[in-house]
Amino acid sequence: MSALPEISLLFEPRGVAVVGASPHPDKVGHKLVDRILDSRYPGRIYPINPKGGEVLGLPALRSIDEIDGPVDVAAIAIPAERVFEAVQACARKGVRHLLIITSGFSEVGNVAEERRIVSFAREHGLRVVGPNIFGLYSAAASLNVTFGPRGIQPGGVAIITQSGALGVAMIGKTAVERIGLSAIVSVGNKADVDEADLLAYFREQERTKVILMYIEGVRNGVRLVEALRATTSRKPVIVIKSGRSSRGAVAAASHTGSLAGSDAIFDDVMRQCHVLRADTVRDAFAWCKLFDAAPPLQGENAVIVTNGGGVGVMATDACEQYGVALYDDQQALRETFAAAVPSFGSTKNPIDVTGQAGEKEYGACFAAAAKNPAIHAVIALLCETAMVDVSRIVPMLQEAERDLRAAGKPMVFGMFGGATIEAQVEALKQGGSSAFTDPYEAVQTLAALYRFRRWSQLGLRPPDEVAIDAGRIDAVAAAARADGRRFLLASEAQAVLEAAGIPRPQVRVCRSMDEAVRAAEAIGYPVVLKVVSRDILHKSDAGGVALDLDDRQEVLDAYEAILHNCRARVPGARIDGVEVCEMVAKGVETIVGARRDASFGPVVMFGLGGIYVEVMKDVVFRALPLDRREAAGMIEQIKSYPLLLGVRGERRKDTGIVIETILRVGAILQRCPDVSDIEINPLVVYEQGRGARAVDARILLAEGQGGGGHG
Repeated sequence: MSALPEISLLFEPRGVAVVGASPHPDKVGHKLVDRILDSRYPGRIYPINPKGGEVLGLPALRSIDEIDGPVDVAAIAIPAERVFEAVQACARKGVRHLLIITSGFSEVGNVAEERRIVSFAREHGLRVVGPNIFGLYSAAASLNVTFGPRGIQPGGVAIITQSGALGVAMIGKTAVERIGLSAIVSVGNKADVDEADLLAYFREQERTKVILMYIEGVRNGVRLVEALRATTSRKPVIVIKSGRSSRGAVAAASHTGSLAGSDAIFDDVMRQCHVLRADTVRDAFAWCKLFDAAPPLQGENAVIVTNGGGVGVMATDACEQYGVALYDDQQALRETFAAAVPSFGSTKNPIDVTGQAGEKEYGACFAAAAKNPAIHAVIALLCETAMVDVSRIVPMLQEAERDLRAAGKPMVFGMFGGATIEAQVEALKQGGSSAFTDPYEAVQTLAALYRFRRWSQLGLRPPDEVAIDAGRIDAVAAAARADGRRFLLASEAQAVLEAAGIPRPQVRVCRSMDEAVRAAEAIGYPVVLKVVSRDILHKSDAGGVALDLDDRQEVLDAYEAILHNCRARVPGARIDGVEVCEMVAKGVETIVGARRDASFGPVVMFGLGGIYVEVMKDVVFRALPLDRREAAGMIEQIKSYPLLLGVRGERRKDTGIVIETILRVGAILQRCPDVSDIEINPLVVYEQGRGARAVDARILLAEGQGGGGHG
């Protein structure tokens, strides 16, 4: 039983009502009653039909008010215009959960009616699943209240799906793949109950070993992240998400916005939450099957046993690609497998029993692997040869797998050959084994166990707090609002960086040539000049930047050129002065940004910066809040990470200050609600101990909290 009794009643109800139950076999209400009866649900079943009569041998009540016992779940399958009336009746009866099968709500633009239903339900203590769903199956209650297939096999996989049609198809596919379900539930429009609610139940329920989610969109990402982090610390969660393209992303006037495609943030946040993301349903099902059937991985050492050198090498390549560690203690391998491997074979990993091997040699290798406590997983590869009697070897493989599982060691199979081999692969799969016709698929499936084990060892850590002067930042934002702007001027952005404790170059805003010269001499040559204008966001494009100025005359010439260029290229631009900055020494140019994502709320970005940031797109995202370990993981995840480690004799760069900057930029968004986007590009990083400099910062304010302005 769940630690959350309210949501547990959805999956373990005392009674179920079907509103819209019908005697006609082609009606959804008929199929719902049929599936409930077929699943041998032990609780009370109440068909509701205003005409009365019978539905599949059960007396049909004319209204919910006639129910004479407790009913915790009502499945509603009537026309959309009558659903609200049914919800009112359910509230009177004290129903706890509604499965609104009916479509015709927000998915077709009928948002108001959907909101009216959910609002009423919440006011009266009801939870709504849907609308626009196919129902749910719960092994805990032996209950199938769907219009999907009959005969769902119970097991340890829970499926949450946003797509009804795909969910129904998944039920059929799990039967074919011999995957047992603890539950499958359709969330449809997610008007009330969503993935976070359901995760709270599944992470507590003992029979659920792994959770698979199909997601099309995320509404309350902050809540989902909290639920996922709490769940993946205990059980694996696998996700499939459609919509990898960036067409749906709304780009702000910053690189952070334009790089935050609809999929980029989702992918990185799932990684942050230790969620296993599958590219295909096939991969997801393969991972679920292994997690459900195999024992938890106890260590990192895998061995490959093969009768073909070529496929052994392919599997070795796959292990390196997918992060499966191969046991490489040569002496221990020789001692373990010498008696089982022919003299012309190899005890190196892969263990090559050669093409002359049969069930005897394979069986001896698997038995040896089961006995060696230093071996934690087995990848069994078999190529069809004249020496292999497939009819005898497959039962041996199944017995070996049982022995290895009993020893706490997962096993996957890769078998290659003609029609006979293909049939035996299918026989293994039907028996519950993870069997494939490609070594990469076998290894990739095993790799899911490796990733989950490594993430589980990390554990949960509280976010790290950093000190910033949020009051000062709010005051800067308020001043910009009072000026009718949604973006900060350069001097204001610099003030925000200073208030957040982010290292920046020396800078002064000047309004005359003489003032600029005095500032340059005080800062020390060389210097940089930049235009200060509320109407010019991209200064370089407007000719508003001059670099590497070494003396008084160059400052005078640059000042005049900047004013001329900006007035010519952006006519009518309001120019408030010219910024004189310390000329920052060369280092590794990175970018740190943060924005308020429509799905996940405040997110932070890090990557390779400079002028090529949108070309290279070597950036990663994380949801806030986060800790220093997660920030360090962001740095290590980018492809350009070796640049920060030092190349061609260079010393390692000061990644510590980068971590602090990531945390401080994130803190600005978390504690200053008027800031919507902040981007530091470039953050120039120097050698260890020399810190970094935030050369340029662009900060936008949230919409709808003051004057419109620009941006």
